[in-house]
Amino acid sequence: MSDKIPPAAFESETQNVPLSCIIPLKPLRATIKQSQKYAQIAASMHEIGMVELPVVVSNRQKPGTYFLLDGLLRIEIARELGWAEVECLVSTDDEAYTYNKRISRLSAVQEHRMIVRAIERGVHEERIAKALRLDVNTVRRRFRMLEGICDEAVELLADGPCPRNVFEVLKRMKPMRQIEAVELMIGQKNYSSNFIKTILAATPDDQLASNKSRPQFQDISREQIARLERELAAAQKKTKYIEESYGEDVLELTIAKAYLSKCLKKPAIVSWLQEHQPDYLAEFQEVAEMTNLNPEGTSIPAL
Repeated sequence: MSDKIPPAAFESETQNVPLSCIIPLKPLRATIKQSQKYAQIAASMHEIGMVELPVVVSNRQKPGTYFLLDGLLRIEIARELGWAEVECLVSTDDEAYTYNKRISRLSAVQEHRMIVRAIERGVHEERIAKALRLDVNTVRRRFRMLEGICDEAVELLADGPCPRNVFEVLKRMKPMRQIEAVELMIGQKNYSSNFIKTILAATPDDQLASNKSRPQFQDISREQIARLERELAAAQKKTKYIEESYGEDVLELTIAKAYLSKCLKKPAIVSWLQEHQPDYLAEFQEVAEMTNLNPEGTSIPAL
């Protein structure tokens, strides 16, 4: 391996760049200023300033000016707020398409922890509400969101795209049932409110937090819901087994395909099979000619 250090993607120091010297690479959509996202960013910048710095790259054809690679909304809001300049990261590469290619959305659990940490450090609820453009009561509810949820269930959902109202349903179950419910949600990749309510409806009485925890369904019986949950659990186990054995099965099939292809290139073998085992020959040829493992087009890996 080479000991050469790769070049830095950004200059070592940030720069305060006048807004008049920043050139956007794309226009702002006409409807973006009416969006919730725009309003939240504007509220955050008005209350606490710029959190994530815009990314610019020097315009080599016109020194002193910069092309904007990332942060179009922040720059537009800064102009509306009357800022003369903004602190920017200065990129050494002019590829703008990579910055938002992989975005990790803030999960409900991560947002809860962020609010808890801010309050523990002395930030007032009112200021958090202004920064997030939320009602103060909403901030308080999110602060208490995980009360009554066991630690194991919280960790399982820490990075999942789980709606906040799911946690309200989980609170109506006992800890062991919470873990089972979360594992079902993850196994089925279904984090919807309707799904967790169905799991709650199928929960035995001795696993409910209280007698008033069970929702009432008019069009479906408790026995039907319980049967559905058992079928989902069985499907989850089967899916997990298939996922665990899939790689090994593909490897064995790939080896078998390569071996059969090599054998079928020998006329003597083909002639003998054609005379004595024509059915086997047809099957072997079909395997040797395979290019996909399933109709969706998963390719056989090359050896």
